[in-house]
Amino acid sequence: MNIRSFSLKPFPSAVLLPHLKITGNIGRCLNTLSISYELSGTLEEVSIPAQADMRVRKNGLWEETCFEFFLGIKDSDRYWEFNLSPAGHWNIYRFTSCRQGMQEEPTLMTLPFRLRTQPETLLLSLELDLDRIIQPGEALQVGISAVIKTIHGGVMCWSLTHPGPRPDFHRRDSFIIEL
Repeated sequence: MNIRSFSLKPFPSAVLLPHLKITGNIGRCLNTLSISYELSGTLEEVSIPAQADMRVRKNGLWEETCFEFFLGIKDSDRYWEFNLSPAGHWNIYRFTSCRQGMQEEPTLMTLPFRLRTQPETLLLSLELDLDRIIQPGEALQVGISAVIKTIHGGVMCWSLTHPGPRPDFHRRDSFIIEL
């Protein structure tokens, strides 16, 4: 398995909680992707949606605290956006090119991720069989990000890198991990 550790960086803005950190690991074994996030620090200042009784596919998860990752096929414009809410809700969008041709990915009907919370840590992990969307052996470029909403309504955008003048998780030059 090819496992990579990551640490997300907040986009410089007026809203910053200096006592937060987002780290994790991502890996691929054959065509199974594993990703885990750890949000740690002063979580009482973070708006974390309550866990839902029924986990469903939902739109607009990025309007609240949400963990995201993007998978692009190397040398192709196609990519997927995965959204994971601490409430347990999820969605996957397929794009033909940067922000073009967006539609829900119909071949994946569930995204069973695990969530654990502790007083100063939120852990989220997922193992995903990619066979329905990506051929084994296709090289992937990955972007990893998170939207963190504060209890006061502020929003922080976290990513592996912020190559532009504003946060934009869809930029292919921010898909900097290769698997």
